[in-house]
Amino acid sequence: MPITFLYLGVLLLVICVWFLLLKRPVYEAVLVSFIVLLTMTGTWGNVLTYVNEAMSTSLLYSMVAFVAMSVIMTKTKVIDGCISIILALLGRIPGGAGYASIVASSFMGALSGSGPGNVMATGAITIPAMKRSGFPAELAANVESNASYLGNLIPPSSNIVAALGAFMALYPNSDMTTGRFWIILWGVSLWFVLQRILTLFLFCKYYKIKPMAKEEIPNIKEVFKTSWQGLLLPVIIFLPFVLDYFFKSTFFTARLGEVGAKYFSSSMLLFVAGIASLYACLIAKEKKSVTPHKIAKMMADSVKTIAPAIGVCLIGYMIGAMFSDLNVAGDMEHFIVAMDFSKLGMVIFICLLTCFLGMVIPGSSLVVIFGPVFISTLSSVGVDPLLAAAMLPCICGVMCGITPPLALGLYAGMSLAESDFGKTVKNDLWWVFGQFALQVIVLMGFLPIMGL
Repeated sequence: MPITFLYLGVLLLVICVWFLLLKRPVYEAVLVSFIVLLTMTGTWGNVLTYVNEAMSTSLLYSMVAFVAMSVIMTKTKVIDGCISIILALLGRIPGGAGYASIVASSFMGALSGSGPGNVMATGAITIPAMKRSGFPAELAANVESNASYLGNLIPPSSNIVAALGAFMALYPNSDMTTGRFWIILWGVSLWFVLQRILTLFLFCKYYKIKPMAKEEIPNIKEVFKTSWQGLLLPVIIFLPFVLDYFFKSTFFTARLGEVGAKYFSSSMLLFVAGIASLYACLIAKEKKSVTPHKIAKMMADSVKTIAPAIGVCLIGYMIGAMFSDLNVAGDMEHFIVAMDFSKLGMVIFICLLTCFLGMVIPGSSLVVIFGPVFISTLSSVGVDPLLAAAMLPCICGVMCGITPPLALGLYAGMSLAESDFGKTVKNDLWWVFGQFALQVIVLMGFLPIMGL
């Protein structure tokens, strides 16, 4: 047994004790684990190097930009109109409130980057609508929480940035662009959205769910008239990456050169978040809420939300730099490869491992710390390394929020739906099984993925 696993065991033990038993913030638990590992490995002399490597990671600043964007999107409530439009379009079909929840919460989750936060934000609208149309409380809670955590898989979630960083750490000379990586992730996420829709369809048949009451369905003309500007947000966010994917070689490279096109692709992560935030401020209904003073206060009030998320990623990068120095990833990869798994066995093993680790380590940190290991071990048995990288936000970020007993999204949905704990967990297991099975199917390469 390599000493690598001792380091991993200490990391998990410290986080469990500090976060789960002492009830301290997760960023604090990760920092304490970093300090313990520095002492244990005698690498205090390299600590400034690890800090410098973490602070020099450009993707970290992209995360800050998108987290700040999510604050503005949430506070200005520009997404509420989009949710109303979706309810108006889908509310008339059996289980329409649930389908609206899947569509709206998946998109909102991608913008907010916070599974539990998204459950509370969109669930306040969708869960009561589901319950009033005949959904059992436990089903309403699970529809919302499982849809919200899909946001971790869908660009522009900050988990996506970490996954791209893990891939580029292994393949620094790759010509991979941000645009192409996003296209692949949308291709992956479409299958998981369809899986949620199919699962809901079966539950609607089982429980004989009805459409929403006519008086509760928003008037499509009125809602569209007042909220159509919000529908342009996906275009503003996604269009630059689509153009980068389809026209990189024929347009951008021809005009900017190969190096210029590469850096243009990387910089999009920063300026798209800024443009989307500016647009959200321009279309906000309450103009007094988006003055420079109000926006500054908005950010100041959200520091407690922003700082922990960024802090965990920063410390995660520091641990990743230390693990790279200690060759933890290489030792772990050699050990796993030596177990001589088949392709299917390796895929199942990695999916189970990330599910377990995700119960104690936040998804973004899991991607940062262990992402290269998971990519290289999966690729060693024939999984496309680019597909493995694209699946990191799914196997690390999505499963951790929906798997009992530490499913934060599940508890958030449960609190809004006022559902019974036992019934909610039993219902959730069907969703978890579907998620796990589809992860294996996608990683095995059995489904076509856009962009690959």
